[in-house]
Amino acid sequence: MFVRADVAILTNRKIGVALCLLGLISLCLAVETGAYRLLSISASEKLILVSQIPGKTKYLLDASSAKITIDGKAAEFKDLKAFSIVQVKLELGKGSRNGIPIDGSATEINISASDKPK
Repeated sequence: MFVRADVAILTNRKIGVALCLLGLISLCLAVETGAYRLLSISASEKLILVSQIPGKTKYLLDASSAKITIDGKAAEFKDLKAFSIVQVKLELGKGSRNGIPIDGSATEINISASDKPK
């Protein structure tokens, strides 16, 4: 009877440790959403340089797998050139892409056509 209780305690500890590790990992990859000023676009590498509004913090983001929408309709990466303000959902985390150091990746890019174009 005591052997089963010990096994249950060990199993619960393992689950607890696993949950703590998952929590720490999720804190390392910060997810942010907000309005950003679109400063530059690299069509060949599908990288974007954005800065926070109203702050001036800049992020170089991998946007190759980002879901891009304009007024709720799917759009292509090249369509971003026409806009200066974008809503971006991004995951921050230092890395590199083809030897270029990046600050994270954009998962969603939303644009309202009522935003003033460049």
